[in-house]
Amino acid sequence: MYDISMHEAQPVQYMERTRLYYEAQGFDRAYQWAQHDDVPFKPLSKPLSESRVAVVTTGARYDRLMTDPRFVDSGDIDELPSHLFARDLAWDKEATHLNDLGSYLPVRILQTLAENGTIGSVASRFHCLPTEYSQRRTRETDAPEVLSRCQEDHADLALLVPL
Repeated sequence: MYDISMHEAQPVQYMERTRLYYEAQGFDRAYQWAQHDDVPFKPLSKPLSESRVAVVTTGARYDRLMTDPRFVDSGDIDELPSHLFARDLAWDKEATHLNDLGSYLPVRILQTLAENGTIGSVASRFHCLPTEYSQRRTRETDAPEVLSRCQEDHADLALLVPL
């Protein structure tokens, strides 16, 4: 087991690392962080204890290379994979890992919350939302596709779990 004392721990500079990552990929412009002055969130229309929750993760059900096309994908919660893939994404692979599926696809804990009445139920599918350099593609293509799938599943809300 790796042990690091608090005085040795350093914060991960995610924004700087992300900027450098995209720069190394050869993009002409520096990465622009998304900013929304009008966030499309709204209050729940019914109590959480009566709401169906969908899970949306940035992990993928298939092993992608950085150059592979990315697309919205969905899986059945009754047939959870043993793991998801994300080696093509920029995240601190030295400080964390993908060995704990429940940390980025928390279906089992949501099922427990449904059993004890904290939430109404869990949607029958989980959804994999690809991370994209293009905010336009995320906003205009991928996000509407995930919304459509959540609506097909009669989800009242979505738990977004990024890696």
